[in-house]
Amino acid sequence: MGGRDDAGGGNSAYGRKAFKRSRAHFQDRITADGRDGWPVEAGRYRLVVSRACPWASRALVSRRLLGLEDALSLAVVDPIQDDRSWRFTLDPDGRDPVLGIRYLSEAYDRRETDYPGGVSVPAIVDVPSGKLVTNDYQQITLDFATEWTALHREGAPDLYPEKLRDEIDAVMDDVFRDVNNGVYRAGFATGQEEYEAAFTRLFRRLESLEQRLERQRYLVGDTITEADIRLFTTLVRFDPVYHGHFKCNLWKLTESRVLWAYVRDLYQTPGFGDTVDFDHIKRHYYQVHTGINPSGIVPLGPDLSGWTTPHHREELGGRPFGHGTPPGPVPPGEEIPERGRP
Repeated sequence: MGGRDDAGGGNSAYGRKAFKRSRAHFQDRITADGRDGWPVEAGRYRLVVSRACPWASRALVSRRLLGLEDALSLAVVDPIQDDRSWRFTLDPDGRDPVLGIRYLSEAYDRRETDYPGGVSVPAIVDVPSGKLVTNDYQQITLDFATEWTALHREGAPDLYPEKLRDEIDAVMDDVFRDVNNGVYRAGFATGQEEYEAAFTRLFRRLESLEQRLERQRYLVGDTITEADIRLFTTLVRFDPVYHGHFKCNLWKLTESRVLWAYVRDLYQTPGFGDTVDFDHIKRHYYQVHTGINPSGIVPLGPDLSGWTTPHHREELGGRPFGHGTPPGPVPPGEEIPERGRP
């Protein structure tokens, strides 16, 4: 999710220019063999996220499930951007305590001055140099699963099993195009026809996912995979922001028996719900997107109490972590404040 936003022109431009999801400009990879010059190394890198951002939330979930907390430190930005983008105003003196910077853009500028594109999260920064390494939101979590294996916790799940990768990739492509990106195309549409096309594709895809998930607990195979992470981070935001703010209002997620049970199942699984901050999510979307919500008023609803109710998805079988185990407790300092939880 960008700060010098994908539409261009600052926060007020949302909804006034056609939406286009920018490709990550910095596509270096952190790998076991260090072939791009960035070897996997415990303590060397810092993951910068917004808890409001669905793209960054993928990295939060993956890091928790794989047990990379000790190997990869975490910086959480303020959910409210200004036109200089993501800010470390949640930290003492408004600076990240490890990187020593006020704005994520400073790490971008240390890597490349006047680069084309926005300041987006997730971002991984090299701590010794203070330079951005990558903002490739599509690749970061795949590399966590496949390149960072030497630093995984004991009992970590295989989130991208080799024998299922073709099917996972196909499902993720559909979800990315019509759901992850679809809500934004609807929400930032500048004309009726553009909005209706995105809206229609979104709900057709959600209905096809309902049919798939009626028969099986998870999207691919009988364990949690990267595909589930990528769908979850959009679904968990659906009723709080996309239904109203982005006009994706054919029905609420709570009105879908299958998808509502599916997303509650994941939310209640260690590594998912314990990364979700509904306060950050709502304040970001409603206060930052002034082009489509000029008043900046944050709605009090919806009622979030249902997230912890029984889902009964275990009746479909499946093993959330495969032959592995759940992640341990959330590390100190990374807990979600009470106001951000149901």
